[in-house]
Amino acid sequence: MLKFNIQKTINDIESNFLKKNLPMLKTGDNVKIGVKIIEGKRERVQFYEGTIIAKKNSSINTTITVRKILQGIGVERIFLIHSPKVDSITVLRSSKVRRAKLYYLRNLRGKASRLKQKI
Repeated sequence: MLKFNIQKTINDIESNFLKKNLPMLKTGDNVKIGVKIIEGKRERVQFYEGTIIAKKNSSINTTITVRKILQGIGVERIFLIHSPKVDSITVLRSSKVRRAKLYYLRNLRGKASRLKQKI
């Protein structure tokens, strides 16, 4: 009984920090994420654009792994989507995928790494 009350309290507290205006994110989507960067006393938004290759769901701890190619080198970054550091998430394009995790894209280069666009 005590354990149930503690879990209910944790869920109530976490629900206050969940973002309400998030788009529907799926694996294979091409997204543009605005991340808040603090430089000294100034704060600015830096955009990170890439393909979602993985998504892990667990309420407030939901994360997405975004991969982009930068100067011929693959760069992956994991974002906690309910974090206050994430300013905005925009879905630019959806792709037709048949897997939940697109880790195979790590081994592909150039045109082979393109995904078919969903119409």
